[in-house]
Amino acid sequence: MGGSTGNTLYGCSNCQNPLAHSEDLLSKDFVVNSGQAYMFAHAMNITLGHEEDKQLLTGLYTICFISCNNCGQELGWKYIRAYDATQKFKEGKFILEKAKIVEESC
Repeated sequence: MGGSTGNTLYGCSNCQNPLAHSEDLLSKDFVVNSGQAYMFAHAMNITLGHEEDKQLLTGLYTICFISCNNCGQELGWKYIRAYDATQKFKEGKFILEKAKIVEESC
């Protein structure tokens, strides 16, 4: 994706705390209220909020909001459960809002 060599980290835009590796980036094709968002297979240095059912554009999900464990900025969410069988691939994945992350070479 975009010439990535696997040496890129995505960090919190507020404090630069590392959040995800480029090799865990699954998609840049997500849209959230703030604009574009990325889906990652794994995320680190985050705090998980409480689980709640949320109606999103593609259906009903159980999600938990995620925030930076360093500065507390809300970053996106983790899919816990997809109620629609066609959306099950999202379970366990993380959505990080592009506006709240920075891309850094290591």
